[in-house]
Amino acid sequence: MQATPRLLYKSFWGRSVDELKRLTNIAVNFEGVKGPQGPRELHSFHTEEGIQDCKVMSDVDIGGYSKAHLDFIQSSSSPETAAAQTTKTTPTAYARFHGTISTQLPKNRPEIQRSGYAGWRTRDRPPTIFGRSLWDIDPYAYLAMRVKSDGRAYLVNIQTDSIVSTDLHQHRLFTTKPGEWETVLIKWNEFVRTNMGYVVEPQTEMLRQKVKSIGVSLTDRVPGPFELCIERIWATNDTSEADSVSQGPALTDETSTAGKLLTKKGESVGWGKV
Repeated sequence: MQATPRLLYKSFWGRSVDELKRLTNIAVNFEGVKGPQGPRELHSFHTEEGIQDCKVMSDVDIGGYSKAHLDFIQSSSSPETAAAQTTKTTPTAYARFHGTISTQLPKNRPEIQRSGYAGWRTRDRPPTIFGRSLWDIDPYAYLAMRVKSDGRAYLVNIQTDSIVSTDLHQHRLFTTKPGEWETVLIKWNEFVRTNMGYVVEPQTEMLRQKVKSIGVSLTDRVPGPFELCIERIWATNDTSEADSVSQGPALTDETSTAGKLLTKKGESVGWGKV
């Protein structure tokens, strides 16, 4: 069933009104001078719409055999109750990113030499009367995520509206309590720019005024099941919200490449432990 032009029209103007309210709030509170008055939500999974606004990817797209799903999980509580949950409790609604990694190469595709990955990202946000919908996270120092991990080496991926559309900014998602809910903070200026899986040199600063999408991937190529639960993602300056703060990247001599990125020279780029 297709939406009528009237419904699409209302949706466009509804988004525009929301953006106008946000910009007005910034002006009224002098946030451009004083700084933001509080955290800014980027994406949440308190309702099923949060799942619909995401795209799931895996090596199935190239003929591989990994399986990936992003499911909406909700208790008997209402969505309003879920949104009101504090970051220190078990959420009543969240996304479950799960599946199985397989490194089996696709049949009849000799050009494919590597397989075994899965991921998801937020879809491009629809435009408003003010133009393209992009996140401006420049006033904030940290990306915050409320997650429950199985301990595998996930990467957080940020895509900006840059000249090179295939560029990503990536950082390891470090968790300290596998199987438990926790809030992880990552400094925006510690993400590493990559392209097609390799670290780009020279590094350039992220276009923090033009963040296009946010997502998570698993590229450790370790066969077997995986599960990562995510409640919400936001930008913040408040470190008191965190159970852990991730450390910055550095070249490493460790032989394991799980959760690490490679330069085109074959050098591993890893991160310090939290």
